[in-house]
Amino acid sequence: MWYDKILFFFKNKELRNKFLFVLFLLVVSRVAANIPIPGIGVENLKKFFDQNQVFGLLNIFTGGALSNFSVALLGLGPYITATIILQLLTMIFPALERLYKEEGEAGRKKFNQYARLFTIPLAAFEGYGMLMVFQRQGVISAFSLPILISSIITITAGAMFLMWLGEIISEQGLGNGISLLIFAGIVAHVPINIFQTFAAWDPSKIPSYLVFAISSIIIIAGVVLITEARRNIPVSYAKRVRGMKMYGGTSTYLPLSVNPAGVMPIIFALSILLFPSIIASYFGTFSGIVGSAATAIGLFFNNPWVNGIFYFLLVILFTYFYTAVTFDPKTISDNLQKMGGFVPGVRPGRPTLEFLKHILNRVLFTGAIFLGLIAVLPSVVAGATGVTGFTFLIGGTSLLIIVSVVLDTMRQVNAQLQMREYETF
Repeated sequence: MWYDKILFFFKNKELRNKFLFVLFLLVVSRVAANIPIPGIGVENLKKFFDQNQVFGLLNIFTGGALSNFSVALLGLGPYITATIILQLLTMIFPALERLYKEEGEAGRKKFNQYARLFTIPLAAFEGYGMLMVFQRQGVISAFSLPILISSIITITAGAMFLMWLGEIISEQGLGNGISLLIFAGIVAHVPINIFQTFAAWDPSKIPSYLVFAISSIIIIAGVVLITEARRNIPVSYAKRVRGMKMYGGTSTYLPLSVNPAGVMPIIFALSILLFPSIIASYFGTFSGIVGSAATAIGLFFNNPWVNGIFYFLLVILFTYFYTAVTFDPKTISDNLQKMGGFVPGVRPGRPTLEFLKHILNRVLFTGAIFLGLIAVLPSVVAGATGVTGFTFLIGGTSLLIIVSVVLDTMRQVNAQLQMREYETF
């Protein structure tokens, strides 16, 4: 039973110490998110984030570090962006693709090292850009050159510190450290969301609250369904005789996830969607044609219908794009052929490759449409019911990250338990 696993987990000294260590590092990350950069007026920042939806969404993603203007105000954004850019570059540079896909664990470590190094200039650039945006908006006063340089160094160091914490957490084997840090930042806002929802309680809106609650359950169930759904392709292995022993002759299946890209398409789409609004916020205070154009762009992309349609289409586009980068049917087909495996009724080699591509495109279409609907549904429900307190909590990026992280952590914890008590579990 599940409670036997929990009891065994905490009785085992090694697993208990790992859990407490990971919990301690998550607390450290939350402390870092609440240490403001010296010389910043936090009160003005909080008023700004309460009035600006675009930066409010970014603030949720950084776990509140942005509204506090803390040393970790960029969160894990620079590291995630650096990793994404390098993964996209694998489609352009064959040497980088071989390093990422064909050179095994050593190649993957070198690729991750490149991502770490690329994070440093990216964090410095994003930190400078964020400071300039807030100065243009009049939220913070202009810095002198020494203070500006020290602030950029502090912001960059904060981003690298969070990246380091994430890698240490990953080494414990209880989940992906980067995902867990983002998860902790999102969950930290759950009490605030609950309070904001019930602080403005209106008995006349009880039917709307009920509709919102039912929709929330449906959305959560949909996220779990799309995260766990698989399309199993049967695979058989030919019998092979080696010496006095016979190998193969077994049948198994190849699982294809309905959403192999995970939460990354929504993160990509969100970054692209927020970019025009951030640029418009920066140039909106300029006079003349530049300021007018920036204001017009900002109004266009802040329109709920335009925002929702672009969000939906970008999620579908990036689902296909990211899957093409990370999932290679040709490699799977070649590996099956080398191991003597085949799909019943399909010849090995190119026919198997075409079959896998056909199945993947059909499955991916369902997953992409479903992912796009889940991304925009919370905004639709909030607009229809007038209940906005849980918009970020139950929808889009936030919910997908929460569900994905919980499911992945459960799988890794089960793997740790099975390694130590195989017969029981």
